Amino acid sequence: MDASKYKKMYFPVPLRDRKWPGRELTKPPKWCSVDLRDGNQALETPMSLSEKLDYFRMLVEIGFKEIEVAFPAASDTDFEFVRTLIENEEIPEGTSISVLTQSRPHIIKRTFEAIQGAKDVTVHLYNSTSELQRRVVFGMTKHEISDIALRGAHAIAEYAADFKGNISLEYSPESFMGTEPEFSAEICNAVTRVWRTHNFNTIINLPATVELSTPNVYADYIEYMCESLQDRDSLVVSTHAHNDRGCAVAATELALLAGADRVEGTLFGNGERTGNADIITLALNLFSLGIDPGLCFDNIESIVNKYEAITHMDVHPRQPYAGELVYTAFSGSHQDAIKKGMDYCAKHKSAHWENPYIPIDPADIGRHFEPVRITSQSGKSGVSFVLQRRFGVYLPKKLAIRLSEIITKISDKGCKEVTPQLIFDTFIDNFVDIDKPIRFLDYDVLSKSGETEVLAHLEIDGNSGKYVGSGNGPLDAMTDIINKNLDMNIEISGYHEHALQHGSSSEALAYVEIKDTENQTVWGAGSDTNISTASIKALISAVNRYKVSGGC
Repeated sequence: MDASKYKKMYFPVPLRDRKWPGRELTKPPKWCSVDLRDGNQALETPMSLSEKLDYFRMLVEIGFKEIEVAFPAASDTDFEFVRTLIENEEIPEGTSISVLTQSRPHIIKRTFEAIQGAKDVTVHLYNSTSELQRRVVFGMTKHEISDIALRGAHAIAEYAADFKGNISLEYSPESFMGTEPEFSAEICNAVTRVWRTHNFNTIINLPATVELSTPNVYADYIEYMCESLQDRDSLVVSTHAHNDRGCAVAATELALLAGADRVEGTLFGNGERTGNADIITLALNLFSLGIDPGLCFDNIESIVNKYEAITHMDVHPRQPYAGELVYTAFSGSHQDAIKKGMDYCAKHKSAHWENPYIPIDPADIGRHFEPVRITSQSGKSGVSFVLQRRFGVYLPKKLAIRLSEIITKISDKGCKEVTPQLIFDTFIDNFVDIDKPIRFLDYDVLSKSGETEVLAHLEIDGNSGKYVGSGNGPLDAMTDIINKNLDMNIEISGYHEHALQHGSSSEALAYVEIKDTENQTVWGAGSDTNISTASIKALISAVNRYKVSGGC
C-alpha cells in the first residue's frame, strides 16, 4: 500500500484557545433520529409504507421527540408516508417530524405540500459546500454555492410564513468537514440572517457527511462554528456524524463537549456506507456515566428484533450494549470476576453498579449476564458457540434461532442447565437426516449435459420407488422430484455447508432452507462424506420437517 497517494481533506481550524478538552458531559443533547430518511436510503430494500409506520412507532416509544421522516420530494412512498403520519394523526403531541429538501423550487414546493396539516415540523435545507465538490462535481465558486443556499432559504421562508403549524428551519452545509471553516461560518450566517428576519426557530446542522478526520478535529470545527455563528444563543447547533473512519460516536461525544446542542443519528448506526453515529451507543454511554439520556432502552431485545425484521440488517453480536455476546463471558477468569462483582454489590447493597467487566447492569436494558452455559435464558449465540467449540458444527443464523427455541423449551421444562451433549443430540434429532415420511435411499446422476438429470431411490410412506427429476444441479433436480411427486411447491431459499473434520475423508454437513408459496420457511441438515449427498439429505430432512409441522 502506498499512503503517499492520500492527503488531508480537511482544512486547518483557526481555533486559538480550544476549550472543549477541559469539559465533561453533564446532560443529554437533543436527539433526532434520521433512521427513516438517512438510514432508509441506505437499505438494499427500502422500507415499505407499513414498515416505516412500524419503525416510526418504535422510535416514538423509545422517546424521540424529533424524527426525520422523509425526503418527501424524492419518491411517492416518502410523500405518502408523510401524509399518512399527518392525516392518521400518528404524531404524538410534543413530537416534531423533520423533512429534507434540496435548494430547488419544485422540490421545496413539493416538500411543503407534504407537510400541510402538521402541528410541529422542521424543514431541513441542505446543499454541498466542500472545496472538493465545488471543484469536481459542480464547477462552481463559493459565491455561486452561497447563492444556491440563499435562494433555498428565501423560498422556504416564504412558504414557512404561511404555514399554519409550529415550524422550525434547519440548514446543513453538506460535506461540512471538507469545507473551509471560514466559508462554513459565512454561508451559515447568511442563511440564518434570512430566517431570523421572520423569527423562525433555526437549527444549524454540521454534518461529517464523510468522516475525514480524527474526532478531535471535528470537535475543533464545532467549537469554531459555535464561536463564529451570529446570535449563537438563539440557534440550535447540531451534529450529524458518519462512520467512515469508525469514529462517529467518539466524534459526536467530543462535538458535544465543543458546544453542540443536538445529535442526528440512527439506531445501531445504520446509514450510508459505514453508517451514521449510533444513538443507542451514545445514549447508553451517557447512562453509564449516571446521566439520564432521555431515551428508553429498557427492552433492547425487542428493539433489536424489530430493527432486524424491518431493515433486514443484522445487529453485530459485538455491537455495544445490544449485541448477543456483549453480556456473555467466554473466559473463565472473566466469568469469575463478574460473579464476584455481582456478589459484592449484593452483599454490600451498593448504591451504584460496580463490575469489573460489565459497564452497565444488563437488567437495566432487559438483558442478563450469560456465560457460555446454556439455560432458558441463553440465546442462539450460546447454542451456536457450544456446537462450534465442542462439535465443529457451524449453524446458519436462522437455523440457530430455531434450535435455540427448542433448547429453551427443554430447559424451561427441566428447569436446569442444558448440557453440550444434549444440545448436540437435540440438533441431530430435530434437523439431521429426518427420514419420515420420506426416506432417502440413494441417487444417481443420469446426465450432466445441459440440465442435470437425477434418478432418486426414495421410500415414501413406506413405499419404495425410483423417481426422475431435472434441474441445474443434483439438489435442484431433487427439488423437482419432490414438487412433482409429493404435490408440493417449494424452492430452496438458503444453503450452507462445511466440513466437520479436516482431510480427504472428512464428513460434510449441509444445511438447506426451503420456502413455500406463502414464504414459510423450514430448515433441514444432512451429513455425508459426499457434499452433494449431504445437501440432498438436508433437503429431505427439511421436507420431512415441513410435512410433519404443517409448513412452519
